[in-house]
Amino acid sequence: MLITQQPMFRHFWYPVMPTHLLDAGHPKAFRLLGEDIVLWKVGEGRYASMEDRCCHRTAKLSMGWLENDRIVCGYHGWAYDCTGQCVSMPQSPEAQKIPYKVKSHLTEVRYGYVWVCLEPDPINTIPVLEEDGAPGFRLIHEFYEPCRATGLRLMENFFDFSHTGFVHKGTFGNMVDAKPRKTEIEETEHGLVLRGDVPVLNADEHIQRVVRDSGLESVRHMVSQWYMPFMRKSQINYPNGLIHSLVTSATPIDDERSMLCQWIYRNDTEAEVSAADCIEMDRRITNEDILILEGLDPDVPLAPAHAEEAHMYTDRPGLAMRRRLLKMMEARGEKEVRTPRNLARFGIRVETASA
Repeated sequence: MLITQQPMFRHFWYPVMPTHLLDAGHPKAFRLLGEDIVLWKVGEGRYASMEDRCCHRTAKLSMGWLENDRIVCGYHGWAYDCTGQCVSMPQSPEAQKIPYKVKSHLTEVRYGYVWVCLEPDPINTIPVLEEDGAPGFRLIHEFYEPCRATGLRLMENFFDFSHTGFVHKGTFGNMVDAKPRKTEIEETEHGLVLRGDVPVLNADEHIQRVVRDSGLESVRHMVSQWYMPFMRKSQINYPNGLIHSLVTSATPIDDERSMLCQWIYRNDTEAEVSAADCIEMDRRITNEDILILEGLDPDVPLAPAHAEEAHMYTDRPGLAMRRRLLKMMEARGEKEVRTPRNLARFGIRVETASA
């Protein structure tokens, strides 16, 4: 599946940029699903997004500046409001009504991010996270960085409890006891929920400090929620009562890259465990995942007839994701688009696109 070739994904909300990057009053560029967009702050708690392309000579609006909540093109000074309407042409100051407009996008602010939907009719709603603002929980922002891995690969990895013992053998993985226990999958309106117990080794002193558990072997109870298409919340419940909830969005940049947006909620205090220590632990663990995921084929086959990949029992969450997305695409009249190299390799005939 090539996500930029599937129109359905343009109808989802994605966290695109932390608000603090826009609060300085400068426009910022982003590529979302292969489309260049520009974001800027238009007032207290309000932000705008539209195509990063002046309708005059296609100059990047992100290279301009802000003036009275409007974005001004750095090439000829044309100014646009937050709806994308051109409201000023210095070369024609007598114009009463300017007919030119740039396509604007829906924006919302949630969890410290500006969220964008490229089309005016979103499929989903921005997930409600029960820990956010709940008594006893603190929010820690961790990562905002690109990686060469696609959203579906990242989501499948986060819901694959059987990879832990091997990919994370350098941090907390238990290769001797690598089989998850009590795995249960429940499909929901927004995606799915996976519950399971994962055996781990707390051999690393830094991790022992962060999870506040000096025992060598333990079992983590995981409740992971998938929010279509590429967002998850994994609530890790430790035997000592600590809750460490990871929220990750793999915001799609293009067919091969995602922007990793991650923050956590914890039911402890800075005095007990510092935010810096939490980030360091999750950085090491995330790096182990990314090292593997960046080597995977970004073109994930959705249709079960595509035999490129073998599967095992613990792949059930990922296969459920594939079925769910394919069913949604087919309901919208879309066909799965694949790269020619994968089609040729297995002699599969479906819709094709340029590699």
